[in-house]
Amino acid sequence: MDHPMARSGQAPSASELESHLGYWLRFVSNHVSNAFKAKVEAAGVSVSEWVVLRQLYAGQLAAAGAIAEAIGMTKGAVSKVVARLEEKRLLQRSVLEDDRRQQGLALTAKGRELVPELARLADENDAEFFGHLSKPARAELLATLRELVHHHGLESVPVD
Repeated sequence: MDHPMARSGQAPSASELESHLGYWLRFVSNHVSNAFKAKVEAAGVSVSEWVVLRQLYAGQLAAAGAIAEAIGMTKGAVSKVVARLEEKRLLQRSVLEDDRRQQGLALTAKGRELVPELARLADENDAEFFGHLSKPARAELLATLRELVHHHGLESVPVD
């Protein structure tokens, strides 16, 4: 059935793309994410690898399942990331003492050295995109985004 407005020759009204907050969030997010992706890939890792490395940086031996839960990735996806990081000699596996059926993950010396460099790239990327904002404006934007995450119960960490 035709829309009543279409029969009269007029198109139904539609809001402009630019009137939506989601449009602007996506616009900024894509540019921020793509710039960061290029930076970490130039350093030899993917964004998902960076996220796993950063989770392990605290120093505790962690199980892949715990990492998957912490960042909202599937165990299979974490397993693939872990395999790539192990291949790059950025992390190592070992048997967990309290559960010999599970493997623990820990950064190698090379991985521990790389994380601060990647964090510096993340800091630089933030400064490039948000550094022109005043400290109060940055704090308000951060608080607003965190409130949205909390309100909607968003849990998975953006990895791609």
